[in-house]
Amino acid sequence: MPELPEVETIRRVIEPQIRGLAIEQISVRRPEVIARPAPEEFCSRLEGQIFDGAARRGKFLIFLFENGDRLILHLRMTGCLLLTPEDYPEEKHTHLVFRLNGGRELRFSDTRRFGRLWLLQKEEADTYSGIEKLGKEPLAPDFTASYLSDRLGKRRKTIKECLMEQSVIAGIGNIYSDEILFAAGIYPARPASSLTTEEWERLAQAVPERLSFFIKTNEVTPEEYLETKGQDYRNTLFLQVYGHEGEPCPNCKESLCRIVLSGRSSVFCPKCQR
Repeated sequence: MPELPEVETIRRVIEPQIRGLAIEQISVRRPEVIARPAPEEFCSRLEGQIFDGAARRGKFLIFLFENGDRLILHLRMTGCLLLTPEDYPEEKHTHLVFRLNGGRELRFSDTRRFGRLWLLQKEEADTYSGIEKLGKEPLAPDFTASYLSDRLGKRRKTIKECLMEQSVIAGIGNIYSDEILFAAGIYPARPASSLTTEEWERLAQAVPERLSFFIKTNEVTPEEYLETKGQDYRNTLFLQVYGHEGEPCPNCKESLCRIVLSGRSSVFCPKCQR
């Protein structure tokens, strides 16, 4: 599943290219990917709309229109968004195509069909997508050790699981929770309630630092993004522990270990993360 760095990459690639373009026509191949409103109303309300920009909230993409409406997209596990010339070969499992002026198309594909879109009118409250339940943005200026300890400091759940709770921190999943805990030197199976003040400080620094790092390492041009079908996340080349079970720790050379917490794999260094 794309996590915050990948979704931010998509936003940065797509937004400058679609700003100011109008939706001329919409082709719906899989109506179930449209969560709200009904597909017919979805199309009629969007056709003729002009893109004004795009934002990100956690793992959600939010497309803004000049009239104040907004289109919310969650890619879930396998969703992909491509901006292509209209004659560009179409990807398998393409479920929604927005034909734009200027001979371009914005295409949404999703192999597993878990991704969803919601269209909301200007100033309409979003009680549908789940965005209102998200916790703090980890790149926000007020993301602090105090916030983390206040929300998690009494929890007996493992710190790894806590980092992935979207109601506390928006956008972190299995991959980057491993990378963050390694950077902070914290064992992933530690109960959150066992962390010290100093460890909360280290964690609060590691979260935005690691996420910003992986956003930076994933910078890509629109041409490169299209060529790789939006799936070649080069930041994975810089992962230090995730997916590296049995390999030497990049810091101390001890073999990295893997455990399973609530059904999710977690890789760590037994020496650096005692």
